[in-house]
Amino acid sequence: MATHKADFFTLDEVNRLKIIQDVVDRRLTTQMAAQRLGLSDRQCRRLIERYRNDGPLGLTSRRRGKPSNNQLSEGLAAHALNIIREHYVDFGPTLACEKLSEVHNVHLAKETVRKLMVNAGFWIPRRQRASKIQQPRYRRACTGELIQIDGCDHRWFEDRAPACTALVYVDDATSRLMQLLFVKSESTFTYFAATRGYLEKHGKPLAFYSDKASVFRVNNKQTTGGDGYTQFGRAMHELNIQTICAETSSAKGRVERAHLTLQDRLVKEFRLKDISTMEAANDFAAEFMADYNRRFAKEPRHNFDVHRVLDVDDDLGNIFTWREPRRVSKSLTVQYDKILYLIEDNEQSRKAIGKYIDVWHYPDGHKELRLNGIILPYSTYDRLSEIDQGAIVDNKRLGRTLEFIKIIQDKRDNNRSQGIPAGDGPSRRRRKPTTKKSQRSLNGDDMLEAIVELQSRSEDIFGKQNKG
Repeated sequence: MATHKADFFTLDEVNRLKIIQDVVDRRLTTQMAAQRLGLSDRQCRRLIERYRNDGPLGLTSRRRGKPSNNQLSEGLAAHALNIIREHYVDFGPTLACEKLSEVHNVHLAKETVRKLMVNAGFWIPRRQRASKIQQPRYRRACTGELIQIDGCDHRWFEDRAPACTALVYVDDATSRLMQLLFVKSESTFTYFAATRGYLEKHGKPLAFYSDKASVFRVNNKQTTGGDGYTQFGRAMHELNIQTICAETSSAKGRVERAHLTLQDRLVKEFRLKDISTMEAANDFAAEFMADYNRRFAKEPRHNFDVHRVLDVDDDLGNIFTWREPRRVSKSLTVQYDKILYLIEDNEQSRKAIGKYIDVWHYPDGHKELRLNGIILPYSTYDRLSEIDQGAIVDNKRLGRTLEFIKIIQDKRDNNRSQGIPAGDGPSRRRRKPTTKKSQRSLNGDDMLEAIVELQSRSEDIFGKQNKG
């Protein structure tokens, strides 16, 4: 048996019924009943009259079962949800409400948008989210005791320029931004540049705290050679700076939280100042860090600064180099990054035959060959030098042959070794290894592709030569 909505009473309505019944039974005066119900004497008399005429149901709200006067117009909720689904599905309710009003002229209350997004599954209320369990860790006591470092790849300039990476250095004791450098990507050389700037500005900290990226840690368990250091780790060892790798991202939460703040505030500052290049961003970094530290930095528990000044023998130019051992052949040559180095024949160089020497690769690109610290003079023979095609003579067959040769050459693997850094480029962990296809000669499909491309050009080639 179906029951009408009016057959149910709320607690307020039950209380109201009892008080009105007391007035009807002369146990209360109208004035006392109005005071208890929080109504005017006139409204209380109206309720008494409705009770006498209609009984208890007369005390229920007459709007029960009727649509609300404040309900959304028909189709407005569906229209707003369609806009959110198309443009703002990952926005919070407050920001989505602002964009609906400013961009799409759809004016809704913030809580209305929140309810629509929750019902559609676009937003999960915080009280319904699974709680995160993170063990607390006290800040370090002194400035410079532990510096958290990390790179954040983001569209810092929004759509005005491609995405780039910000190398961020945060002091664990104070949450101060100590260094901020914008680079193309995370690599050993970019961390060399950022760390060198840090050391020249603040001195040597006690330790750097990073993730387990290959820049900071040897992740290949099968590695048997070498000293167990990465190039960055070797440089820090020479400077007597400890490197520590965090087990999880939350362990280095200071720098991770700084990323979130920078992705919000710094992006907007770049927009306001019309900064769209890494060079301009790096010029602005010092000004922004000063303002950031003024707003968000904490006072350390102890005022002692553990940063150490650079020693006299700390030659940063030589320390921040990429070093690879290479064995000298009987013909006084070594190979590095697909370049053959021809060592000058002299008495000192002959002592290096059959021994390993160090190739020092500097951030600016130049290289040195060193035997026990002594620099060996050399010349180079680049195996990837482009062939001088020369002018195409007035001969159809020779022209087609040279055109075909050039197509084949363009498809060859002309990349340097994947294990060697390329300055401000991707780190070794992000480079794809050279495939077998690029290591062998062109297969049938590649040859067919080259022939098709050649045929598409042949008409133009023949036309020019016939005119000649």
